[in-house]
Amino acid sequence: MKASSRKFGRLLKAKLSISVAAWIFLSVVAIEVIIFIPSYARREQELLTQMKEVSTVKVEAILSLKVGDRTYPQILTQIKSLTNRSNIVGGALYSKDGELIGNFGEVPPMPLQDFMVQDKNKPTNQQENQKTIGIVPLPDHNRVDFIWTSLRIDDRFMLILRQDTSSIATELQSYAFRIGGLVLIIALFVTATTMGVLGKLVIWPILRLREDLEIAGESLNGEVDQANFYSLSVKRDDELGEVMIAFRQMFQLVRSEIMSRTESEQALREEQKKSEQLLLNILPGCIADQLKESDQLIADSFTNVTVLFADIVGFTEISSQASPGELVELLNQIFSIFDQLSQQYGLEKIKTIGDEYMVVGGLPQPQVNHAQAIADMALAMQAHAEKFTFRGQAIALRIGINTGSVIAGVIGRKKFTYDLWGDTVNVASRMESSGIPGKIQVTEITYQLLKDQYKFLERGLIPIKGKGEMMTYWLVGAMDMD
Repeated sequence: MKASSRKFGRLLKAKLSISVAAWIFLSVVAIEVIIFIPSYARREQELLTQMKEVSTVKVEAILSLKVGDRTYPQILTQIKSLTNRSNIVGGALYSKDGELIGNFGEVPPMPLQDFMVQDKNKPTNQQENQKTIGIVPLPDHNRVDFIWTSLRIDDRFMLILRQDTSSIATELQSYAFRIGGLVLIIALFVTATTMGVLGKLVIWPILRLREDLEIAGESLNGEVDQANFYSLSVKRDDELGEVMIAFRQMFQLVRSEIMSRTESEQALREEQKKSEQLLLNILPGCIADQLKESDQLIADSFTNVTVLFADIVGFTEISSQASPGELVELLNQIFSIFDQLSQQYGLEKIKTIGDEYMVVGGLPQPQVNHAQAIADMALAMQAHAEKFTFRGQAIALRIGINTGSVIAGVIGRKKFTYDLWGDTVNVASRMESSGIPGKIQVTEITYQLLKDQYKFLERGLIPIKGKGEMMTYWLVGAMDMD
């Protein structure tokens, strides 16, 4: 019962229901009004005819009281007596020739000549039976004139009587109210009945189909996992049923397209993630972001960074003994550990060239302790390298470190490379190439930055290609701060 009440309430609140109900109601009222207008006129004519007949009976009754030769004043006096007990408010008496004999009360106008002309044009049989030939409504809606040109009792005169028709107006008003009420009841009944039928057959299914559209939208947006459509449970063989079938087909098509597009977008996002990850493996994160936003040349100058080069000692001999798979596997294991260490100490791996590994501290984002981070990584690289062997032969590293200014930038269009240039880089490379297996050689500049936190051994002056003799040091380890 409650469900039916809610359903009916929703039906009444629906704009479609309101519009349909209004049109049905107005249409029925309009039809009834069209029918009522002539009915009202007929009813008015019937009441006037009844009043005319009653007046005729009264006139004849008065005149029949004294039959014989009577003078016109006597006849006028007899008719005037009608005003005492009827709705007759005035009258006028004319001779057969149309001469006014006398009048009383409210004096009627004199359209008698016009009616006489009309009377002559009527067939004879109609003249014999005609007691009155006209009813003349007046501008005052409460007055009407009845005109007699022939009476059965005495045909020597003609008579016009003015009568009060206010009772007819009251009756017509009551009649209009009764008909209006009946019209309203009929209109409401037809509207309610039609709405009941249309509500069940058309409006309610349309409202439910609208709900299906809302559910479809939520389902397509991923807000609803399972779409439970009203239209799935309805089978109709009419146009609305065809609309429901078309809706279901459209939903399935759109959902299929969206799922396909979602899968494509997901695959695209996965590929994009892979591409970004590959780009991040090649370039620093901030450099990769700049490259994605603009294709302008990327080049920066850094005044204070620390560069490290590391080289596997005896790699040429190892490569001649190892198979390709063994060689790549060895390098991958060693350099993967180096990559982890560079991330651990917040450093930026620049590149690997053969068996050589290059990393820098202090760029592309400034780093206050770049020299210390490079020193810690160098010591950790040595420690891990000592754990590796190849066919029973120990693996040793030569490491060189230098501090200074560099220029960094991206080169290439198809294969990007983030690289460093400058004297600082060259000297760091010379520190590695002129070093001793298992040792970490640093320049005077790096030594001055680290001497209070780390242990060093002075190597002394050594010749460096392109630089002459330079003072260098061996980094031994971190200083015990206890």
